[in-house]
Amino acid sequence: MALGKKGLGRGLDTLIPGYEENPDSSGATELNIIDIEPRRDQPRKHFDKTQLAELADSIATHGVIQPILVVKSGERYQIIAGERRWRAAKLAGLKAIPAIVRDYDELKVFEVSLIENLQRQDLNPIEEATGYKSLMDKFGMTQEKISERVGKSRSSIANSLRLLSLPAEVVKMVADGLLSTGHAKVVLSVSGAEKQLRLSQHIVSKKLSVREAEEYVKSFEKQKRKDIKAHSSSFSSNLSGFDLKTYISVLEDDLSQFIGTRVKIRHSKGKGKIEIQYFSNEDLDRIIDIIKN
Repeated sequence: MALGKKGLGRGLDTLIPGYEENPDSSGATELNIIDIEPRRDQPRKHFDKTQLAELADSIATHGVIQPILVVKSGERYQIIAGERRWRAAKLAGLKAIPAIVRDYDELKVFEVSLIENLQRQDLNPIEEATGYKSLMDKFGMTQEKISERVGKSRSSIANSLRLLSLPAEVVKMVADGLLSTGHAKVVLSVSGAEKQLRLSQHIVSKKLSVREAEEYVKSFEKQKRKDIKAHSSSFSSNLSGFDLKTYISVLEDDLSQFIGTRVKIRHSKGKGKIEIQYFSNEDLDRIIDIIKN
């Protein structure tokens, strides 16, 4: 399953005033590699070992062409952008690396780190979503504000954040590249953590495409509906010999598939309510349009 990503439509210099996307190396200074460290809240956590080794070979031959960006932290320096170059330089045996020292506040540092990785398409979907969540939790930014800063639509930010609601095992599959964001969207249409995990494992083991995963869910739900009809012709029947919880679960899955978001039915003694999740104003408008039409 080939996983593709789309880069941002604008450069960092347009998204963050004062940022130089390709800084002049003449303004750089040589810093000892041992005096530099990654920030703990750096959005990117995973580095491909093969690609890192290839970059290290290139650096050993040609050196570090583009300086990394750092901020002073006590007697040391923390990386804003360029951690992969720093790691590869260490791997290549370099003792020093060209760096540009910036005087950014904490929010600017995090923004540059996140957007630089997005621009280079270096983040996996979970790292991207976690980065957005950090902007919300640590700096109180709204989804709308984040969309303005990173140059993506608010619905795109909302859909990204939805990935973090998946079970931990499924989140890891997405982070490891076993599931694409398209697969994750299919998984999110199914209610219940256990069902989501089983579906994810099936997708991975059978190497299903997104379309095949969608068809699998549809066929599975279709069979469940047939089983239900064999026990009960309508919800208002006495449901003798039939598991009401199973019936409601199928209805939840049907509605989740139809609306494209998680749906919860709370039923008791012939009455109840339906809860529909949405993650942005645009998402709410989309759901309302579906219901109206």
